[in-house]
Amino acid sequence: MKNIALIGSTGSIGRQVCSVARRHPDKFKIRSLVANSSAEVFLQQVNEFRPEYAALVDESVGKRIAGEIPDGVKFAYGEKAAEEAISYGDIAFVAATGFAGLKYSLRAIEENKPIALANKETLVCGGELVMGKIKEKQLDLMPVDSEHSALWQALHFRADAPFRRLIITASGGPFYSYTAEQLQNVTPMSALKHPTWQMGAKITIDSATLLNKGFEVIEAKWLYDAPLSKIHTLVQPESIIHSMVEFDDGCVLAQMSYPSMELPIQLALTYPDRYDCGLKPMDFETLGSIRFLPLERKRFPCYDMALYAAELGDNYACALNGAGEVAVRAFLEERIAFTEIANTIEEALKKTERAPVRDYETLLATDLRARALANEYIQGK
Repeated sequence: MKNIALIGSTGSIGRQVCSVARRHPDKFKIRSLVANSSAEVFLQQVNEFRPEYAALVDESVGKRIAGEIPDGVKFAYGEKAAEEAISYGDIAFVAATGFAGLKYSLRAIEENKPIALANKETLVCGGELVMGKIKEKQLDLMPVDSEHSALWQALHFRADAPFRRLIITASGGPFYSYTAEQLQNVTPMSALKHPTWQMGAKITIDSATLLNKGFEVIEAKWLYDAPLSKIHTLVQPESIIHSMVEFDDGCVLAQMSYPSMELPIQLALTYPDRYDCGLKPMDFETLGSIRFLPLERKRFPCYDMALYAAELGDNYACALNGAGEVAVRAFLEERIAFTEIANTIEEALKKTERAPVRDYETLLATDLRARALANEYIQGK
């Protein structure tokens, strides 16, 4: 039985973690639950899984629902209370979204917990800091992103395995073939219709701009200690091949499956063992073609900005993320056009001051400054 501290339980990934626990109650127990403010779903989860500890980050919502928590479940609210949930369980499953997820990963490392990582910002913003601490304590970090899980599987679950190239695939999102003129008219509703994956709003927009793919390049750099020159990206529109590894002898290993996040979610909890996760077998006879298309850096400005930030190093990827979070929110609220997401990030990066990443406080200061710069640019539109 593996006991899980689930951080970000009401989001898309968190709900699928619950689905995995529901499918295999003999193998998994959710010992603690953390959500931000989604009271209704949170209460349903608490009543179903009866964790030892549950917390809401939003204090006002926490106070409102405190009387609805079932007996036997310790309940608290606020940011510190949410971090306390990491102390429960054998493994921390970090599925919180945004920069906020970084502090949960750092807390898990402090408590010597292995981490199933579904929070991109942990490595995008704090990769150098986090991986240094992970290696120092010799802790396991299991990637949950479908692309990084695919690479991990092809590398036989070894982050230190030798390779020639990491090949990260992308669906291309809904606007891969759009012209610059067509992109000017993209609406939030159309951008939220991803062609192959069902995800939360932020990551869906990041997938539409291909900023998300840039994030994944940065994550791969830190996860596999890879120079950017050894990370390649391709568009694979059917989302059947989730990523590939090319080895020195010319062999390429690919991980294939129908699109489903429950596979990498479950594998992060069970590796090296594999159990049924409800995914239908591949039907190769009716699969049709599997296409590979180029991902040209200069055609996709958000992807270009991500690689530029990675090349600059230090705190620039953290600034990239902070500005991106503000820009995506502004687009979803229809305060800026789709094409202004990239412009907002670019302006924030131009004004970011370089700072070596020595601690969480440096990252927090960078994040806050990048958000302020992004808001300043948006308000000046």
